[in-house]
Amino acid sequence: MDVVLADLDGVVYTGRNAIPHAVESLNRAAADARVAYITNNASRTADAVAAQLSGFGLDVSGDDVVTSPQAAIRLLVDAVEPGSTILVVGGEGLTTVVQAAGFTVTRSADDSPAAVIQGFAPEVGWKDLAEASFALAADIPWIATNQDWTIPQERGIAPGNGTLVSAVHTAVGRLPLVAGKPERAIFDAALERYAAEAPLFIGDRLDTDIIGANKAGIPSVLVLTGIDKAKQVLAAAADSRPQYILGDLRELHEEYPATVETTSRDGARVFTVRDARVQLHGNVVTVLESGDLPVDLLRAGAAAVWASGLMIYGMVVDPALHA
Repeated sequence: MDVVLADLDGVVYTGRNAIPHAVESLNRAAADARVAYITNNASRTADAVAAQLSGFGLDVSGDDVVTSPQAAIRLLVDAVEPGSTILVVGGEGLTTVVQAAGFTVTRSADDSPAAVIQGFAPEVGWKDLAEASFALAADIPWIATNQDWTIPQERGIAPGNGTLVSAVHTAVGRLPLVAGKPERAIFDAALERYAAEAPLFIGDRLDTDIIGANKAGIPSVLVLTGIDKAKQVLAAAADSRPQYILGDLRELHEEYPATVETTSRDGARVFTVRDARVQLHGNVVTVLESGDLPVDLLRAGAAAVWASGLMIYGMVVDPALHA
C-alpha cells in the first residue's frame, strides 16, 4: 500500500481521548506509506484537526487531513456560479472552506442564496435549520457534508449531522447531494490529492466508512474500536463488508490470517481462522472452537454467515459469535 487513509472518530480517537494503540500503530505505518486522514466531521478546519492529532503524538499537518467540507466544495463549484452567495449551516470548519473557494457566506434565506451547504457543528440550532428550509423553498442546490447519524464521544454516542439533515429534509421534502462518506466525493478527493495507486482505508463504521470505500474501489479495514462491533459485522450486507477486520490497530502490522473452508463428513461447511472454527449447516452457524483471539472467531463467523447467501434474520447464529 502506498497510501493509508484513516477515519478519525472511532479509529484514532473518541471525543478528546486517543484510542489505545492507534497513535503508535499509525506512526509506524507512516514509515512505509503516506498516512492521511479522512473525516466527515465538518465542525473544524483541517489545520485544527491536524493540531489535535499532533497533540496525540501523530506526525501530521493540515495537508494530511481531508474533510467533508473540502469534498463538498468540489460539488458546490459544479452546482453554482463562482462567487455566489451560499447559505451555510455549520461552523468554522465549513465557513472557512466556503470563503476560501471564493463564495460569500450568509446565514439568512433573505439574502437569496444560490445554494445551501450544511454540515455539523455543536452550535447549530433550530434557527439555522429553519433558514435552510426557507432558502430551499426556491429549489436551489442543497449539499450536505455528510449524513452520519451518530458521533462517538467520550461520554457515549451523540446525534450526528444526519439527524440535522433529516430535520431539514422533513421540512422541504427532498434530499441533499452528499459529499462525505459513504459517497465517493471525499474518497475521490483523497485519491487525487495523494496520487494514490494502492490505497487502504481504515474505518469503524460499516454504513459510512466501509460502504464508501467499497464504492470507491478501495480495500477496506474495519477496526472494532468505534461504532460497529461483532453483531453489525455478522449482519453486514454485501456492499458493507470489509476486506479486513481488526480488533485494534496493532494488528495492522501483523500478517492477516487466511480463512480456510473445508467440508465435514455430514456436508457442513467449516470456516477456520487459525485456531477458531465455525460451522455452517443449512441456516445454522455454530462455534466449534473459539480459539485464542476473539477477532479470529469473528472473522471465521463472518465468513460463515456471509457465505450462506442468507439474510441474518433467516439464520440461527451461535450467540458466542457476538457475546
